[in-house]
Amino acid sequence: MFTRQSTELPHLTVALVVEHEGKFLVVEEEDNGEIVYNQPAGHVESDETVTEAALREALEETGWEVNLDSLVGIYHHTAQSNGVRYVRVCFAASAVCLTDSSLDPDIRG
Repeated sequence: MFTRQSTELPHLTVALVVEHEGKFLVVEEEDNGEIVYNQPAGHVESDETVTEAALREALEETGWEVNLDSLVGIYHHTAQSNGVRYVRVCFAASAVCLTDSSLDPDIRG
């Protein structure tokens, strides 16, 4: 049987594994009405690089400025719910400075 590949480009996303004082930083967020724990992550905007997006997502979702230490990996995923394809660039990072910036509305803490 023949299946047709999607011609739509995958969504480009970033994620971070952030270490601070021997612990890992996670976010508590609401997803479809449920509370989930996740790593800081999000979509790359059209006017930014993947490293700029990673730094922005860390700040928006955690309030922390971070240093990107290394590349963890680049992953491809197709969502079962809707068939949307994603390419995720994941970085290891170190927390540097907690700021007083406001968090994304979906982030609970």
